[in-house]
Amino acid sequence: MSVSNHSRRPVLLVKSGGVDAVAEWQKNFGEFAPDVEVRWWNDPGIDPLAVEYVLVWQPEAGRIAGYPNLKAVISSAAGVDHILADPRLPATVPIIRMVTDDTVQRMAEFTAMSSLMLLKDMPRMIAQQARREWTEFATPRTAVETRVGIMGLGALGLACAQMHAQLGFITAGWARSPRKAERIECYAGGDQLGAFLARTNILICLLPDTEDTRDIINADLLRQLPAGAAIINVGRGTHVQTEDLLAALDSGHVSSALLDVFAVEPLPVDSPLWNHPRIIVTPHGAATPSRRERARQAATVIHALENGLPAPHLYDRERGY
Repeated sequence: MSVSNHSRRPVLLVKSGGVDAVAEWQKNFGEFAPDVEVRWWNDPGIDPLAVEYVLVWQPEAGRIAGYPNLKAVISSAAGVDHILADPRLPATVPIIRMVTDDTVQRMAEFTAMSSLMLLKDMPRMIAQQARREWTEFATPRTAVETRVGIMGLGALGLACAQMHAQLGFITAGWARSPRKAERIECYAGGDQLGAFLARTNILICLLPDTEDTRDIINADLLRQLPAGAAIINVGRGTHVQTEDLLAALDSGHVSSALLDVFAVEPLPVDSPLWNHPRIIVTPHGAATPSRRERARQAATVIHALENGLPAPHLYDRERGY
């Protein structure tokens, strides 16, 4: 793919995977965007004025502001919180979310796996294995008797909902504004949130990080779920009020949880989430696409911007996603 109609080569700095990953990034961009010059984030030979694109994960505060000719900041992940955390981030530079076909498939697979794990009470099996205890038990429901509810019906949420429906789960979704999807019962807005929660045995959170969604999984929301409901969070760590979730688990109102994202990452070693017998912790790996797929998507973004076309998956600062 030629990304530009001009003779110059756009310079892209990469901060994702460490310096050892640069050769792989260069190889992948060589396949999808040979006109792009790919350099390491801390390459001392780079003129800041030459940098037009950056592909980043957790860039240090103030660094992006040092590239006055920057055309886009491309996140190496679907979330952009790690970019927005920079207090000196230029207000007008476009930010691009990393959403690929690979991301969508991986997230659908991960949430389907998670729902099946909690449905079959995998936390109990893991705990029994750790104790070398052989106790047979049966779980009360199958997928076709279990109501899954997905909060967030963007590209990822819709894919997750469809895969759950294909597995036989009775699947619904909730979003801020109305949606329509085949085989999915859709709820929208605050007025319908209570009804959505009341019918949900497994709640999956795929919401973006906004002022309205922070701490949304709190005591009030958890009380509205049926007794014995399970929680899966693959959205943002800021969605979960940890103390409220732990209290609901300890009381038995929530049966189990699988958490892939956390407000502080890596999850601190002294976090009570690590050792809770009803929680499965995974290290923010639900839908990480391959570097090749991320390079393909970044090349698509650069091609669009170099040719005056709209960039896909542009972060909307006003909406918060």
